[in-house]
Amino acid sequence: MTFPRRTQVVIVGAGPSGLLLGQLLHKAGIDNVVLEQRSPDYVLGRIRAGVLEQVCVDLLDEAGVGERMHREGLVHDGIELAFGGQRHRIDLKALSGGKTVMVYGQTEVTRDLMDARRAAGLPTVYEAADVAVHDFDSTAPRVSFQLEGVRHEIACDFIAGCDGFHGVCRASVPKERITHFERVYPFGWLGILADVPPVSDELIYSNHERGFALCSMRSKTRVRHYVQCSLQDKVEDWSDERFWDELRSRLDPAAAAALQTGPSIEKSIAPLRSFVAEPMRFGRLFLAGDAAHIVPPTGAKGLNLAASDVRYLSRAFIEFYADHTEAGIDDYSRKALRRIWKAERFSWHMTSLLHKFPAGPGDTGEVGHRMQTAELDWLVHSTAGMTALAENYVGLAFED
Repeated sequence: MTFPRRTQVVIVGAGPSGLLLGQLLHKAGIDNVVLEQRSPDYVLGRIRAGVLEQVCVDLLDEAGVGERMHREGLVHDGIELAFGGQRHRIDLKALSGGKTVMVYGQTEVTRDLMDARRAAGLPTVYEAADVAVHDFDSTAPRVSFQLEGVRHEIACDFIAGCDGFHGVCRASVPKERITHFERVYPFGWLGILADVPPVSDELIYSNHERGFALCSMRSKTRVRHYVQCSLQDKVEDWSDERFWDELRSRLDPAAAAALQTGPSIEKSIAPLRSFVAEPMRFGRLFLAGDAAHIVPPTGAKGLNLAASDVRYLSRAFIEFYADHTEAGIDDYSRKALRRIWKAERFSWHMTSLLHKFPAGPGDTGEVGHRMQTAELDWLVHSTAGMTALAENYVGLAFED
C-alpha cells in the first residue's frame, strides 16, 4: 500500500465523519490521508443510525455522494408518538417550514463515502495498528502507526480525530486540558434488524408502562426495531420470538396488529449515555463526532451531530488554506459545542419523556410515568410544543 509521508490533514477514523471530512476536503483541493484501525468489512458491519436531518442530507449532496441516498432513501415528513394506546402524528414538514428527514442507514452512508474515496484514488490506510498522534501543540504535528509489522509516520498540518468514543485522539490529550461531562442511563436498547415490511410509513416512538419501544426502518422491506431493556440483559437472553412478543405488547392496537415478524439479521444491545468533551481543539488536533460527544439515540442525533462537526471543521480548514486565516479553526470548538449541547438537551429530553425509569432516589416510577403522560398529552395538543419538537428533530440551523 502506498501513501504520502506528508499531507495537509491526517484524518484518524474511517467512519462516516472521517470519510465525509475527507471527501469535503478533497472537493476543496486539500490533500488528506485517512487512517483506520479496523478493516473495511468491520467498519461496514457496524449497525447504527438511520435518520438523517435535512442539513446532513445537504452536506452529503455537497460532498457529491448523495445520488444513491436520494434514489433509495425514504423521505419522511413526520413521526408518530404513541402513548395511552393511541398514536399522535407530529407533522415535521409543516411545523418546521418545509424541512424533512431522510431514512437512510449509516452503513449505506459509509459505503457511499468509501466508494467515492476509492473512485477518487484517495489514500486510506485500513488496519493501521497502534496509531499515535505527536506534537499537535506545534505547527508540525505527526501521526504514526504500524502496518504489517512496519512502523510508519505521516507529517501534516492538522490532525482530525474522528476515531470514536474509544479512539486514541481524545485519549492523547492531557487530562488537565479536557473536561468530560457524562450521564449514563439505567437501561439499554435491544435492537433487531429484520427483512419484513415496516409497521407504519413513519417512525413510531412509544411510551409504555413496560418500557420504551421504537419502530423504525431502513427501507420498505427492512426494519430496525428497538425495545428498552435492562443493562444486565444479554443478547442471548432474547430469542426472536421473545423480542417480537415484547415489542407487540408495547405498541398501540393498530400497530400491534400490523406488525409482521421474521428472523433477525442482527441483534444487539446498546447502553445509553450523554457525553461531551470540552474543548474540541488542542493546538493542531481537532475532535469530531463520537470522539467528542455521544447522545442517546432517542433523538436521532448521533450521525447528524458528527456531520455538523464535519461541516464546521471542513469550512475552517478550507478557510485556512484559501484565505490564510485561522479565524475558523480558532472558533471551531465554540461553534460546534453550541450546537452539540442543544442536541444533547433534545436527546436527553426525548429519552426522559419516553423511557420507563427504575424507582430510586428522586423516584420516577408511577409518578414519573404520569408526568410523562401529562407532558405527552400537552405536547400533541400544543402547536408550540409540536413546533419545538419538530424544529429540533429536523435539525437546528447552523451558525455561519
